[in-house]
Amino acid sequence: MTDGWSIRKPTALLVLADGTVIEGEGVGRVGHALGEVCFNTALTGYQEILTDPSYAKQIVTFTFPHIGNVGANEEDIEDLVPANAHGAVGAVFRAEVTEPSNYRAAGGLDQWLKKRGIVAISGIDTRALTAHIRENGMPNAVVAHDPDGNFDVEALKREAAAWSGLVGLDLAKDVASHQTEVWDEEPWQWDAGYARGAEPRCTVVALDYGTKRNILRLMTGRGARVVLLPPTATAEEVMAHRPDGIFLSNGPGDPAATGEYAVPTIQSLIKTGVPMFGICLGHQMLALALGGKTEKMHQGHHGANHPVKDFTTGKVEIVSMNHGFAVDAASLPEAVEQTHVSLFDNTNCGLKLKDAPVFSVQHHPEASPGPQDSHYLFDRFFELIDAHKAKDKAA
Repeated sequence: MTDGWSIRKPTALLVLADGTVIEGEGVGRVGHALGEVCFNTALTGYQEILTDPSYAKQIVTFTFPHIGNVGANEEDIEDLVPANAHGAVGAVFRAEVTEPSNYRAAGGLDQWLKKRGIVAISGIDTRALTAHIRENGMPNAVVAHDPDGNFDVEALKREAAAWSGLVGLDLAKDVASHQTEVWDEEPWQWDAGYARGAEPRCTVVALDYGTKRNILRLMTGRGARVVLLPPTATAEEVMAHRPDGIFLSNGPGDPAATGEYAVPTIQSLIKTGVPMFGICLGHQMLALALGGKTEKMHQGHHGANHPVKDFTTGKVEIVSMNHGFAVDAASLPEAVEQTHVSLFDNTNCGLKLKDAPVFSVQHHPEASPGPQDSHYLFDRFFELIDAHKAKDKAA
């Protein structure tokens, strides 16, 4: 899989656990990073992708060849604490990263990658790497960058082969902000930036397993006072804020591992009758709390062009995806209804309780990056909140 386009000494290597060595040009941080290699098919939004905490311990291969043309800025990031740089550890590009050409650019992608501590490689055949992943699954690997081209290839091979991978890893504790705070930033407006939330009409407690900023913005923009709690918060700590709604966020790692402490809390919160909405990792852990199972996927779903069918409306939406684990639909108990399914491979993408205001989806409806087809899910959540508040008032 080594490209023959260059006779120069390579300044970056991608070394797979099976011993495959891919040569290219180094970008971003000098050093090396260990992770699982996946591919993302999105055409835009590389900053949002690389700063998504759900990509922790992953090396993202971009199938779109030209990454970096619009540069980088301080607005298009998704992790809550940028100084901690929670997100992808590495990146793989086809074309050389060029100087930016965009009015919003505050700098080039190479400089931004260095600041974020992301090790990247460019100039490789990403189509061949994507085909390799599709045939063999997402490999563990090391991406290394040395401007002088000095690598201990055998040591890198050993490191890649020795890593046990994402199965069994609880990464939510690593990427969560671990802050109890009120989020008040609303969605971005062209040429105006981010406004601050107006007078709230309800309170949503968000359990932060690695949440994305735009998810919180969309809830604030609909009138919520969003209270962020750490992933280890107890049901009693959640209910102390008297929530009108409870949100289970996205995040990285194995849901079964995170679920060891999160699932009992989720089970207790379901019993309160407060409306609950989960996304991505939150969806998977909700399924576990309801008696379902999760499983590691062969190649995962990563991109902004995934077709998903909503059985509750019969409509097909194009969504943003980022997950390497999935809910086993056959394991869901009778009390749970499957609401969404991937039209790529028929894997589960949504569920709801038949007799309680509880639902979740596998995809990322906040659309950062991606299409906005799924914004209606936030409306569903707030309709449940309004109905619950009206019921309480009537009682």
